[in-house]
Formats: sequence, C-alpha cells, structure tokens
Amino acid sequence: MIESKNPYTGEVIEKFKELTKPEIDKALENADGRFKKWRKTSFKERADLMLKAAAELKKNKKEYARDISVEMGKPISQAISEIEKCAWVCEYYAEKAEKHLSSKTIKTDASKSYVSYEPIGVVLAVMPWNYPFWQVFRFAAPALMAGNIGILKHASNVMRSANNIQKVFERAGFPDACFQNLVIGSSKIEAIIKDPRVKAVTLTGSRPAGSAVASTAGGEIKKSVLELGGSNALVVFKDADLEESVKTCVQARFQNTGQSCIAGKRLILHESIADEFIDEFVRQVRELKSGDPLDEDTFIGTLAREDLAKDLEKQIQDSVKAGAKIILGGKRDRAYLEPTVLTNVTSEMSMFQEETFGPAIGVTTFKKDQEAIDLVNLSDFGLGVSIFTSDMDFAEKIVPEFEDGAVFVNELVKSDPRLPFGGTKISGYGRELSADGIQEFVNKKTVYFK
Repeated sequence: MIESKNPYTGEVIEKFKELTKPEIDKALENADGRFKKWRKTSFKERADLMLKAAAELKKNKKEYARDISVEMGKPISQAISEIEKCAWVCEYYAEKAEKHLSSKTIKTDASKSYVSYEPIGVVLAVMPWNYPFWQVFRFAAPALMAGNIGILKHASNVMRSANNIQKVFERAGFPDACFQNLVIGSSKIEAIIKDPRVKAVTLTGSRPAGSAVASTAGGEIKKSVLELGGSNALVVFKDADLEESVKTCVQARFQNTGQSCIAGKRLILHESIADEFIDEFVRQVRELKSGDPLDEDTFIGTLAREDLAKDLEKQIQDSVKAGAKIILGGKRDRAYLEPTVLTNVTSEMSMFQEETFGPAIGVTTFKKDQEAIDLVNLSDFGLGVSIFTSDMDFAEKIVPEFEDGAVFVNELVKSDPRLPFGGTKISGYGRELSADGIQEFVNKKTVYFK
C-alpha cells in the first residue's frame, strides 16, 4: 500500500493499492491503443478538450488545492495559485500548439523540402511532490496537444493529487487512456521505461533518480528530459534598488516553504550594502506567518515530510560548525522548520554547495563584480540565477558569463509557459514549456520531394 500522510498533523489521510504487473501491462496496452487513434485527431479537437481541462481546473481549484495542502503542506493560497497556473499552461498550448508544430519549409535543391513535427507515442512522466499539479501539467499539456499519450508515476506522498490530475482530464472529456496515473512505487519505473510501448521519459526530481532514469532510457535508446533541481543564486549588486530587491529575494526563497527547485537558495550580496540588506531581509522574513497550511493567511507551512526537515536541519548545523552564524530561526518541530537565515557562509559550506530544500538561506558577500559571477558559477547546479542591479547595460554585458539555463534580472527565477525552462550541469538537460518544450517529444521528420 502507498500512504498519503498529512505532514502538518501526521495523520494518514488515504492509502492506495499499488497496481499489479498485469494491471500495469493493461494500462500500457490501453495507452498504446489510444495513441493510434489520438495521433490522428486535429489540433482543434485537442485544443477544445484542453480548454475544457483549463475550465475544470478553474471551476474546482479549491477542491484540488485543498488536497495539495493536506498531502504536502503547501499553504492553501499558494496551492490555489498553482492550480490557476496549470489552467494557464492548458490555455497556452491550446492556442499555440499548432503554430509550434507547424511544418518548417527549408529551401534546398529539392522541388519541396520541409520538416514536420509528429507525435512519438506514449511518454512516461516521473514527477515530484513539491508542485504536485504544476510539474505534471507543464508536461501533460504540450504532450497531449502534440498528439502523444501521457502516463504518470507521481511521488508516493501525493498520490491523491495524482489521481485528481487524471480526474481533470476525464472530466474534461479526453478519451480513455489519453492520460493515466499509475499507482506504483519507484521499483516499477525501470520495467516501464524498458517496455517497447513507452517511447520516452521525462523526470523532475533528484540527481540519483535522474541518473537512474537516464541510464535506463539510454540503454533502450529512448529520449529523456531531466530537471534535477538547483541551487539558484540571488546576486545583489551595490547599485540595486534595495527595497524591491529585498522583497523579491524573500519571495524567491520562501514561497512554497522554500521547497522549489528554482527557489533562490544562495544570497550573494555586495559587501557595501550587505548590512542594510540583511537587516531589512530579516525583518520581512520575521513577518511571514507560519501555521496551518489550510489557513488562508499562512505563508510558511510544513515541509512535505519530517525526514526532509531533518536533512535541512543537518545542512544548517554543519554550516554553523564550519563557521556560519544563525541570525534568524534554526529550530525544527517535526516537519516544520523555522524560516532561517545564516550569515558568514562560504563556498565550502553545505548551505552553499548543496541544494537546500526548505525555508533556509545562507548569505555570502563579495567585493568585486567578477567575484560574484565566479561564486554563482562555483555551483554544480545550473538551473537559474537572479541578478539585481539598476544598470541594464551592465546586466546585459554579464548575462553570457553565467552558466545557468536562465538569468532573471531584478526578478525571481520562475517558469512561464511562454519561455523555455531547463538547466545545465547537474540540473539536467532538455527544455520544458514554450515551443522548445512541445518539440522535445516529437519526431522532427525531414521530408524531401524531387
């Protein structure tokens, strides 16, 4: 049995019976059979259904959001925002998919030559718990609009949300087996990737999970896309707007209780403005309300599991032993960890080197601009970086020096359906969203007429 457990109360809220091998085989058979029909539908047919999915999300957003909050501790207001964002990505691809996948004419010595973009079949998505709806929909919306079929292996602690996602597509009127949630544990993933009916896999999760999935997919010569987290830097230069920068950095670190791969996890400040910035930053963090995730005014909930809170607590303590100083928070109660700020963090410490998944941030200072750039690039991760400056020419000049997949100027790193999303280094490979995302799982077919 797979358990869904409320991290705020410790209560087991539901148990799910794991699918048997014959049941998994039947699901894959249904998915493969559906693909043969679904791939022949028009973009208009798919778009009409995708818009109905968006409408369903909006109509029942409170129902879906509540299950998110109960399962993994996300504050309810942020859970509602997550559902609304899922509706947005459905609407985006309903409108843009046909354009993104329209044939591209290329002039050659042929009488006619072009590239067409055709669906490849059943795609497996292995998804995490921190954004239990959004991570799935940013895969599912483009995959289905491209004519592919989606099957989901979700994180075990959010299986109710996983079933709800399948329910959204069913309520919207999608044909049976267009999208299926598989109630299975991680041990079943390898066999599913190896199944010849599955043509590709996408994973958002940890480095070990990504490495295992990529290895299996590579052995089968199947396409994979990986998003493996990040340790994004928030770099504040001396000419930045202090008021706006602090406000944005607080949001970047502490939204979703800090449990986001694109959260700002390393605060890198010019030494001339560090004291003033830290004072205001700590003041605003103190004002963030912690409490029951189901209370509308709660901003900081619990972490999704107690072991995750313990892991973050250890990273904090290890950094303190190495010379860092806690100036706010640091205490844990079961799955809850106080919003925590550490100063005197150096590049050798856990709070700098590792991904910190929760409401804690380390502060590092720099003297020269190049030093800040070097500190950002020291990380093994490469998902995104936020830089804060009033000099746009300077910002434009240094953008190419960052090794990350995204650079945001005077804004937190965020995913947007209109822009490609993905990282470099151990943050993974491939892109989601925009035209790039929908083209990851298609056959880019060269066509030549003589």
